[in-house]
Amino acid sequence: MSKTTDSAEGKRAAPAVLGVYEKGMPGTLSIEEKLVEAGRAGFDYVELSIDETDEKLGRLDWRAEDIQALLESQWRTGVPVRSMCLSGHRRFPLGHPDVSIQKRSLEIMRGAIRLSARLGIRVIQIAGYDVYYEPSTDQTRQTFARNLSLSVEMAAREGVILAFETMETEFLNTVRKALSWVERIDSPYLQIYPDLGNITNSALSYGTDVLADLASGRGHLAALHLKESKPGVFREVPYGEGHVNFSSAIAMALRLGVRMFVGEFWDDGQEDWRGVMKRNNEFLRSSLECGAALASRDGGTNDDL
Repeated sequence: MSKTTDSAEGKRAAPAVLGVYEKGMPGTLSIEEKLVEAGRAGFDYVELSIDETDEKLGRLDWRAEDIQALLESQWRTGVPVRSMCLSGHRRFPLGHPDVSIQKRSLEIMRGAIRLSARLGIRVIQIAGYDVYYEPSTDQTRQTFARNLSLSVEMAAREGVILAFETMETEFLNTVRKALSWVERIDSPYLQIYPDLGNITNSALSYGTDVLADLASGRGHLAALHLKESKPGVFREVPYGEGHVNFSSAIAMALRLGVRMFVGEFWDDGQEDWRGVMKRNNEFLRSSLECGAALASRDGGTNDDL
């Protein structure tokens, strides 16, 4: 579908595919317009957002004609939707002590998995929270474990992978912590989708090494969010103005077998948002190229397989 993935020449030229988070574009655009703009800016695919707003959660109730329209948009534009960022559980978390909210959280999970299966989305990034707006307790962690297990069973039935995002809270802010849950559930349908900006901040906070943390997820990394951050600042930091070492982290991710990367940034209402998209793509493409060169120098990326 995308020019990067369809041709043999594209496969040789690019070490991986680079997607863009849907929220990097103005919310006033239709989904098809977002696909067009993502392609124009140089991205290979779009990551669909299902956040905690009623508007985005309403996508889980799309009718057959809505699904068909998006499928046709992907073919028309040549830009696919390959992954989903499911952050709606911030409002309705899996570990919430209120049974009615737990029920809603599982409905959201079921709807997200169903929508992904119908759209051909391979990976759903799920938030690594037991609760978000409430305090984490033994009860919320136990409830989260039970409902996570039910969620993975749903995903397995549809052949869709759930993958933990590493967050900005203590509950699950490192790859190593995410791995403990992956090993506990022990299913091929639960993996890890780290946020590079978040784990960089966590490594700084804990006095650990971000590359070692990333490597701890060996065999379980589905994709990587390429997000900038600063110490204590987790969102909306322009690329190149933070402390994330993109090239070294990408090199490690490539050595670990990661081939799907997504630029995570947000449209902040700038008039020159198309220029921002283009510049962000150029920054990330350059980082991917540097990362690939580092990985090749240090032992290869299995590109010849």
